[in-house]
Amino acid sequence: MKEREIYAGLRTVPPFFIRVDGRNFRHVLSSLKCERPYDLIFAKSMSASAEMLLRDSELPVRLIFVFSDEINALFCEAPFRGRIEKLDSIVASFIASALTLNLSLSSPVAFDARIVSVRESDIPLYLAWRQSEAWRNHVNAYGYYSLRKNGYRAREAHAKLRGMGSSEIHELVYAHGINLAKTPSWQRRGVLVHKEFYEKQGYNIKTGQAATAQRTKAVQEWDVPLFASPEGKELIAKLTNENTNKYQ
Repeated sequence: MKEREIYAGLRTVPPFFIRVDGRNFRHVLSSLKCERPYDLIFAKSMSASAEMLLRDSELPVRLIFVFSDEINALFCEAPFRGRIEKLDSIVASFIASALTLNLSLSSPVAFDARIVSVRESDIPLYLAWRQSEAWRNHVNAYGYYSLRKNGYRAREAHAKLRGMGSSEIHELVYAHGINLAKTPSWQRRGVLVHKEFYEKQGYNIKTGQAATAQRTKAVQEWDVPLFASPEGKELIAKLTNENTNKYQ
């Protein structure tokens, strides 16, 4: 029956992103009694799960962009010879397991995963696109819960938002005392997880002298710039440069 594994031969080449999304997470958030429209504990758990993927999975993940229940992991190398089934299933299951641990969940959660093939020049464009989606979600989430707090039922709130533009939702939310430009940066722009080099003082047993070794650690950036801005492009270029991101 081996020949029936007709998708096993599908492969990708680097660079690429693996994007994972939570399945039915509205129910998960309700069961956890999370704050709406954003919950800091849940956001920290998602970022911690992304950090575990970067630090503990033994996969060559270069950086990860997180917002809501979405994780975007950049690969500049292709493990498992680029086998798409292998990559998708391992990353999705790892994140589901990590989030279960970080939130101490008693019920299972699931993520779907997809490969997004990019060129090196596409990396900042992809991240800017997902960041713009984080902003769109941010605007709609505040608009929806502003309506719910003012007596709208769920279907009524969704229907009203479908007929409104972004500027109109801004005005709606502002009328209820919330300035969307002043909300926490992580809600508007997401969280970036990456590796950072640092020096550690040690001891060379061969020479008997003190020595400095270079190590890496996982870092979470909760106040990231706009990826489409010069500052954002410079940051992405720095984190994706092969000469400054050699994994140890």
